Amino acid sequence: MVGDAWTWLVFFFFLIFLVAMLVFQLVCLTDLELDYINPYELGNKINGVIVPEFITYGVLCFLFLATRHLVMFLLGVPLLYYNFILYRKRHHLIDITEIYNKLTKEKTRRFIKLGYIMFILFMCLFWMIYNILEEHD
Repeated sequence: MVGDAWTWLVFFFFLIFLVAMLVFQLVCLTDLELDYINPYELGNKINGVIVPEFITYGVLCFLFLATRHLVMFLLGVPLLYYNFILYRKRHHLIDITEIYNKLTKEKTRRFIKLGYIMFILFMCLFWMIYNILEEHD
């Protein structure tokens, strides 16, 4: 099935985009820690990419479900639920008045999300390579 390899490629690019957004957030938090930017700039930069990150991840999970890749969808559901809970409780945005008190927690949260996305990325890469090799047989 030629279309399946292309589908995995689309998933791969979605995941690379998510990794880039999380790395950007981690770099911004590190810049604040090293006093290269002020909290107001940090808030503007990170808060501008959090909702697109959540939407991108939600679309990716929907695509997993729509293309009937149920294992990948089930792997993605915990982070999707976590993002939903953060959004519902309004804890998804950076509070610039409390950022110095929560800096370690925010960095840790993003590192865990990055590790989880990297796991899903490697699973996606495995299935993409598997499908490409399966087509040549």
